[in-house]
Amino acid sequence: MGASAQMGSYTVHAAVIRGAEAMPVSVEVSATSGIPGYNIVGMPDSMVLEARQRVRCAIDASGFDNPVLNVTINLAPSGDRKTGTGLDLPMAVAILAATGQIPTRDLDQCLFVGELGLRGNVCPVRGTLAYALLARRLGLVLVGAPDGLPQEGSICPCRSLERLGRLRQGVDSLEPPSDGVAISADADPSAPDALDYADVYDQEVAKRAMVVAATGRHGLLMIGPPGAGKTMLARRLPTILPPLDDGARIESLLMHSVAGQDAGALSQGRPPFRAPHHSISVAGLVGGGRPVIPGEISLAHQGVLFLDELPEFASNVLQSLRQPLEDRSVRIVRVDGAYVFPCAFMLVAAANPCPCGHLGDPGRACTCAAALVERYQSRMGGPLADRIDIHIDVARPASKKVIEKHAGLSSQAMADQVRSGREFAAWRQERSEGEPSAIDTFDAAARVAFEGIATRLSLGGRAIVRAARVARTIADLEHHEQVSRADLIEACSYRGRGHV
Repeated sequence: MGASAQMGSYTVHAAVIRGAEAMPVSVEVSATSGIPGYNIVGMPDSMVLEARQRVRCAIDASGFDNPVLNVTINLAPSGDRKTGTGLDLPMAVAILAATGQIPTRDLDQCLFVGELGLRGNVCPVRGTLAYALLARRLGLVLVGAPDGLPQEGSICPCRSLERLGRLRQGVDSLEPPSDGVAISADADPSAPDALDYADVYDQEVAKRAMVVAATGRHGLLMIGPPGAGKTMLARRLPTILPPLDDGARIESLLMHSVAGQDAGALSQGRPPFRAPHHSISVAGLVGGGRPVIPGEISLAHQGVLFLDELPEFASNVLQSLRQPLEDRSVRIVRVDGAYVFPCAFMLVAAANPCPCGHLGDPGRACTCAAALVERYQSRMGGPLADRIDIHIDVARPASKKVIEKHAGLSSQAMADQVRSGREFAAWRQERSEGEPSAIDTFDAAARVAFEGIATRLSLGGRAIVRAARVARTIADLEHHEQVSRADLIEACSYRGRGHV
């Protein structure tokens, strides 16, 4: 543009991602006489320091003048470490405003976030949804490149620094469209899913357990020989879960946004489904790294976390699930502070009964030594198994039924049962003052039977509470205001082989 740079100072609003939130940052620029160059202070990390080269090239490529001045950039508050590439755009805007190359009108009403390319293009950064939520809370307009996720609040798209040049000419403004930016996936939330439980043959007992788990949001462990259909059952679980409400959808989208993950069907309200490989690390599962980002359990927030081949996971990885399963959140402590991520997920796990997979299979004999079987099963036993509500054996389906495709319950029929059960539970809770414990809703016969079963099986306190919750869920599916003896017997049958 040929505009000569002048000395001055200016401050713009920016932000950085810390954990699952966007933290406000003020980018203060002072351009004074002295040795030309850019100096960044305020505890920047290496990614932020590299912005000096990107900003300099982007300013030149966009037709502006790089100031032949001593430019000091302060990132306030200076006591917090700044990380990420989202500070590129606010640095460039503050430099151009401080040197008089763009008008400052309305800049103080904007929150700038974006990474700059060497040609002046503005690239999206992870956590755009978190920035949008912060901008709405501060009453600002988010200015940056959209990342494809739905935004909660107005966003003014800015895909290049060249647009700031049009501000100087008066042919553009930093005002968002009247309805913000409408970003949505092409998928129709009412469209049928490609996966359907009707494709799983001769597993009606397991499907019933899936319905119970989905209705009460219970954890589920399936044990059976290879090829029995455990993975098929698990991967179809999201098809029977109700769509997420707006609050749950935004929470889950936020986790995907700050982790830089694709949202997929989640943007349409479908619960997320995460299936990490058994080689995953503790940081990959619960969160961590530098910078700290959510792990798989938080990406499965409001959805399903599927652990296939459960005994193959490292012991320390599995044990790291114990606290998140109870608290529905994970707290990661680092030198620079604590990070809290939500993780209200349904845990679904699958395992073979032994290393060869054929223990208890009537069709094939197990070839594993007893000590090997015991060591293998101990990997999925103990405290973690005690926190999984439903344990079921998944038998090998009958060959004839598979070949002849004897279809059973479909996903639609199972989803109707889940919806009916949850609606009855909501109606029951509205009638009562507060939410009574599950045992308080047992009728006399069920209470007597439960005492005998708990004594005979030596159930611990946690196992008693979880069995009672499963029984309450089964009663809701049957529209029973009180848990009957039959409801209890079915619930206790889900304690599985030896995991009591």
